[in-house]
Amino acid sequence: MELTLKKIAQEVDGKVVGDDSIVIKGVNALDAAVTGDLSFFVDRRYKKDLKTTQASAVIVSEKNELYDGPQIVTSNAALAFAVVTGFFAPSVPIYPGISEKATLHESCIVGQDVSIYPMVYVGKDAEIGDETVLFPGVFIGDRVRIGKGTVLYPNVSVLQDCIIGNNVIIHAGAVIGADGFGYVKDGSKSAKVPQIGIVQVDDDVEIGANTCVDRAALGRTWVQRGVKIDNMVQVAHNVVIGEDSMVIAQTGFSGSVSVGREVIIAGQVGLADHVDIGDKAIIGSQSGIAKSVHPGEVLFGTPAMPHRLWLKTSGLIKKLPQFSERLRGLEKKIEELEKKL
Repeated sequence: MELTLKKIAQEVDGKVVGDDSIVIKGVNALDAAVTGDLSFFVDRRYKKDLKTTQASAVIVSEKNELYDGPQIVTSNAALAFAVVTGFFAPSVPIYPGISEKATLHESCIVGQDVSIYPMVYVGKDAEIGDETVLFPGVFIGDRVRIGKGTVLYPNVSVLQDCIIGNNVIIHAGAVIGADGFGYVKDGSKSAKVPQIGIVQVDDDVEIGANTCVDRAALGRTWVQRGVKIDNMVQVAHNVVIGEDSMVIAQTGFSGSVSVGREVIIAGQVGLADHVDIGDKAIIGSQSGIAKSVHPGEVLFGTPAMPHRLWLKTSGLIKKLPQFSERLRGLEKKIEELEKKL
């Protein structure tokens, strides 16, 4: 694909400063771009790359004197670049129809214009929506319902009775609907609590590679509309993740956690069972959440604390040996004074 800067600016509601007739053939990072590429600048740490980039043009939030070439000025440069990247991104590879090497139960219902690769299994009474793509190794259990335009990458498993919405993307190796981790002690033994609920994944959700979303003990584990989950995340039984929230890699949810709307949970966060996370809260990486979080709170650390307090506390940690030595010196002086008195 080739687009002029003028056309691109129109698509992102931006204004071209410089020659708007330049033709763009691709997109790339500042330090990797070549002639014909479009790049973007939003982070001051990359000033050096902006000065030396070979990109034919850049997207910026305001005109920047460090770059001599044409610039598209728009209010949200990062969002604009994401939109433009979509123009040049390769489309999802499509298998033409349903492979003879796929196994589909005779009772399943398959929509129009689906793409089902070899080695896919679709179970009894399952429903596959129009224009859905199932890559090799995908397992669809009995009575699963999958909406329109959804993409399941290789070796995704969606187990019995789970529901997947429209325009969902689930990356390779993810498991939707494995049993929740439920046991009660019977003397020294552990007795399994049957997990008879489901997982419901609403429209426009994206779930990363090797992420696990466990089925509910009763009722449903629910990933609501627009949620974005990174790779290697564990979502336990009966968790609810609210609309448009983001969960970063290696986070672990214990059972029955409830997450509000537009929450951001950074990498390697651990959440104790039954806590509530309020709307638009932000939890920093490697935090431990043992109690509920109020809407809009920004927490860091283990145990988690308000961001400003965490910054002060983390700054003091490396000084603790020095403080300890000073304290011992003061104690010694006090002892000497007490003897003199």
